[in-house]
Amino acid sequence: MDLALVGLFDLLYTIATLALTAAGLALVFGLMRVINLAHGEFIVLGGYATIVALQWGCNIWIAMLLVAPLAVGLYGLLVERLVIQWLYGRTVDTMLATWGLSLATSGMFSMVFGATTTGVPNPLGPIEIGAYRVGGYGLFVIGVTVALLTTLFVVLRYTRVGLVVRGAMQSADIAAALGHAPRTIYMGTFVAGSMLSGLAGGVLSPLVGLTPNAGGQFIAKAFITVITGGASVVTGTVAGSVLLGSVAKVFEALATPVVGEIALLLAAMVLLRWMPLGITSRWFKGAA
Repeated sequence: MDLALVGLFDLLYTIATLALTAAGLALVFGLMRVINLAHGEFIVLGGYATIVALQWGCNIWIAMLLVAPLAVGLYGLLVERLVIQWLYGRTVDTMLATWGLSLATSGMFSMVFGATTTGVPNPLGPIEIGAYRVGGYGLFVIGVTVALLTTLFVVLRYTRVGLVVRGAMQSADIAAALGHAPRTIYMGTFVAGSMLSGLAGGVLSPLVGLTPNAGGQFIAKAFITVITGGASVVTGTVAGSVLLGSVAKVFEALATPVVGEIALLLAAMVLLRWMPLGITSRWFKGAA
């Protein structure tokens, strides 16, 4: 029984990290159809912002949950005003521009922080499940992810802000006719997605070694999760994370972590061959 609980905890943790990593990209892609290939660097920036805040004497929880999202949100605002706002509706151009931004941002990290691996100390110790021990911080990651996705779902589905945002993405002309400024909505949505990326970077910083080129490991899984889930922001992220995380953990248990990663990629390829628009194109239609 204890071993089963440990296995369940490990599975939930894997699903949570996938969802947390993908949430910012899912918001921007699901609502605006903007594929931000610098998403990984936004997450890394959240981690570095946490490290800098700690060096300045900030409390670790404030650094992860407040400073990191705000820092990346400000960077996202700068990127949107200088680059992204001129490329809405031009998917290929946006991909090329954000790919260049990815390279430039990782280069900036190298100049500022150096080509070294850094990290944040784990603020929580292990917890016991019977005769086994698991990371207490993993439980915190699961809790943050559940709270984040629940809040995002409620905002998009049941608030006026969410209604206006979703309406503007479906028809900018109608939103403008009703007195809303589509460009302002786009800007706010991109900044919100950037803040989610920063939150992911801050929360995950005690678990991964940060390097200037670490963005690649985040964008790969986030992109696969979002594309697999489909256009629905929250439902698609949850569906993609549950499916891919479960496949990865099953094959990891049967073989090795490397086989689990390969199985995750193959599962995504098979699913997209079957459902090119993702899980929510066939199920959960209309969900937030």
